[in-house]
Amino acid sequence: MSGLAFPTEEHAAAASAAADWAHRMAGVDTVLVVNSCARGVAVAASDLDMAVVFDRPVDDDRLDLEWRAHCRADPMLNAFWNRSAFSAIHLDFFDDIPRPQIWDEGGGPDDFEIVIGNWIAHSAPFGDTGPHFAKLRQPWLPYYDENLRRARIAMIAEACRRDLEFIPFYTARDLTLQAFDRLYKAFREYLQLLFVVHRTYPLAYNKWLREQLGWIGRADRTEPLLELIGMDDLRGRAKALEAELLAIEGI
Repeated sequence: MSGLAFPTEEHAAAASAAADWAHRMAGVDTVLVVNSCARGVAVAASDLDMAVVFDRPVDDDRLDLEWRAHCRADPMLNAFWNRSAFSAIHLDFFDDIPRPQIWDEGGGPDDFEIVIGNWIAHSAPFGDTGPHFAKLRQPWLPYYDENLRRARIAMIAEACRRDLEFIPFYTARDLTLQAFDRLYKAFREYLQLLFVVHRTYPLAYNKWLREQLGWIGRADRTEPLLELIGMDDLRGRAKALEAELLAIEGI
């Protein structure tokens, strides 16, 4: 589903600079563009999100610090990063796909399918595709093993059902916020389950919902699903909470 396109010349220049920086390191196999630019849906205010694939183990925390220091020192990258309070150039670094975990009590949702979706299924190579990335893709496309899928379905469904069962218990004790926390957790688990059932890798469970539901022919369910967790008039609610914040700051 990738359709690489940059919304501005600044995005394209920053991507090229990031790729040049990455290729100076030993073991770099492939540089990827991910998220909105990879799908051709980014706008001028969008971040630039990329990933660097290595053919050997990497220390992603160290590389992230080095990348941020490089951005601060490079005038063009620094200018891109500071276009607004919401601008950034994110680089992920990986050499393999983390293996799925069995959830303990209260676990879930996790990012297993999201990682595959962003790094493998919906990414776009920036330049040539290396042999290690080509090898990494093979076990996961078009979807992972059926035995694993069935096990994931059972685990996710059980976790979602368990979280929903907690809600009347909490509300009866006037633990409203804790009940809402469980509701939102169950909502994300429901989305995770929905995509696994449809053998479709997601991008996230907290954004791009209409686009992702469209991939499985369920875009018409976007508003009804959001209504389940009270997602109407968020701007109005944010303004009301901002007023509360200002009142606290004025004390």
